[in-house]
Parts: sequence; C-alpha cells; structure tokens
Amino acid sequence: MTLITEPNLPDPDGFYARLLAAHKGLSPDQSQALNAELILILCNHIGDPAVIEAALALARK
Repeated sequence: MTLITEPNLPDPDGFYARLLAAHKGLSPDQSQALNAELILILCNHIGDPAVIEAALALARK
C-alpha cells in the first residue's frame, strides 16, 4: 500500500483558506482540539488501520 503524497485536492488553496477560517477566533487550545477532532473524523472515514499507520509513520518523518 502506497499513500498518495502528490497534491490530490481539486482546490488546495481553497481548502487551506477554509482550514484557516475554521481556526479563526479560536484559542491555541481550541485550535489543537479542532485539529485533533478533524484527524479523528478523517481517520474514521479512512477506516483502514494500515493506511492510518502508514500516514502516522510518514508524518513523523
């Protein structure tokens, strides 16, 4: 299994803008909580433990 590491979003700049907007007005702790919740939601959506483990390993590099 190989993770997609090349750009794969149809509108990466738009996504980044929406991500920043989601954090607007939040405290640092609230921003960390939002990030954690988003990660858990996306991991649940992926559902494949091998894919999630590979992503964790890649992110730690």
